[in-house]
Amino acid sequence: DVLGAALKEKGKTFADVRVAVQGFGTVGSNAARLIAEQGARIVAVADHTGGVSNDKGLDTVALAAWVAEHGGVRGFKGGEDFDGVKIITWDADVLVPAALENSITAENAPYVKASIIVEGANAPTSPEADAILNKRGVLIVPDILANAGGVTVSYFEWTQNIQHFKWDEERVNAELYKTMARAYGAVRDIATEFETDMRTAAFILAIRRVAKAALARTHVAADLPF
Repeated sequence: DVLGAALKEKGKTFADVRVAVQGFGTVGSNAARLIAEQGARIVAVADHTGGVSNDKGLDTVALAAWVAEHGGVRGFKGGEDFDGVKIITWDADVLVPAALENSITAENAPYVKASIIVEGANAPTSPEADAILNKRGVLIVPDILANAGGVTVSYFEWTQNIQHFKWDEERVNAELYKTMARAYGAVRDIATEFETDMRTAAFILAIRRVAKAALARTHVAADLPF
């Protein structure tokens, strides 16, 4: 997965990091659960009702059950309540904004403490905040890459359907991990080549692939330098 690849790049493992998650819907709750299962501590979660924190790590399964019953994270007995607005600048190594567009702005970006941001929502970082964070050296795994897992699994389902076979969950997860890790590596290579950030690199790679596919229909793709 992309967070695992980002951590490996920085010489860290899941066990080394504390994670803050904004949003606890389908994306945020599953991201928190999967990250916790790999050994990281989910130290803070916020949603529309407020926030809840636990420096020793929140029980994401119990929190999901609480949210299903109470409609939000506020009041969860496994942690302490806080003002959910503070989640963006929480003292954590990794921030997963998985709620609203433009949650990270020019106003709060200078105070973001996380060194890695994995965008679970669509466009959670404003262009102004993006520039500030990149200048500070914060690694942003952009939404176009970070939340592509769902579409990837949909492709797996389509492939299975047309070939009339079925993968078990273990196979799906293994193929997804390989695909996302490979995608992260491809974007990182472009970022290194052009000395740019991961978001710009992802766009460059996407445009290259679309251009090559389009030109292949005119039988000239083999002559392209990419």
